[in-house]
Order: sequence, then C-alpha cells, then structure tokens
Amino acid sequence: MLNIKMLKPYYVKEDKRFIRVVLAYQYFSLFIDNELYQFIPVESREIIIDRNRQRVHNVFDIFVFQRGKKMVYVSVSDLLQLPEFLKHLHTIVSPYYEEGIEISQQSSKEVKEIIRELEKNNLRRLIDKAIDQNDEDAFRLLTEKWNNMYT
Repeated sequence: MLNIKMLKPYYVKEDKRFIRVVLAYQYFSLFIDNELYQFIPVESREIIIDRNRQRVHNVFDIFVFQRGKKMVYVSVSDLLQLPEFLKHLHTIVSPYYEEGIEISQQSSKEVKEIIRELEKNNLRRLIDKAIDQNDEDAFRLLTEKWNNMYT
C-alpha cells in the first residue's frame, strides 16, 4: 500500500510545451506498507506535464525509493492512481497553467449562463402548471418572480 508522506519539487522548470517538476532526495517520500521510503534520483527524477493536454507526459517512467539497503521501484502511472499524489501535483503545477485559468473563467461564465437558462425554463414550466391547475396565487407569485428576474 502506497501513501504520500511528502511531495515537494526541488524546482519547477517550464517551457512552452511542458511543465517539469524536478524532484530531489529529501523532497519526496512514501509510506510503502507502513515503512518510510525516500526518493532517490537513480532512474527518473522529474514529472513532465503537457501544458496543452494538462496530463502527465512521462507515465511510464520509474521512480526509485530507498529504505536502508532496500529499494522499491514505482512507476509514475502507479503514483497517478493515488488521489493524494494528484492533489499534491495539482497544487505544485496549477500556478503554471495561465491559459487554464482563462479557460476556467470562461467555463464558469458558460455554466452560469446554462444555470440561468435552466432556471428560466423551470419558471416557465411552473407558470404553465399554475395555469393548468387554475392556481391564481401560484400564477401571480410566479409571474411576479418572472417580471423581477427577466424584464
């Protein structure tokens, strides 16, 4: 069983296409079967994220963790299965997604517009229902609400 004890970048390097989270010895450690293992930069030493797809690029790379003389090899894809690893990684790289923030704000506007349209349609249905049921009180209340919101 894998659990993240600590995941901090040694440094983060970025270019137009990738964000590279470079790891070092005392900045990354795991609990493996309740024993603490330290990352050692023997094979891979960085997590590479594709900016455009916002996905980890080097999923087949292997990280090595050591406890005394015992070494354990863990693939990046195995680490990506851990929600806490994803949370740490997101915290590290999110400041580097400048374009992603704009997309999120745009998406937020779209979601608000969709919700507004759904509320509007729901109010129309309720008005129609009040008419069908000859409920004058509900009709007056709903049409007043309609007038306040959409005129």
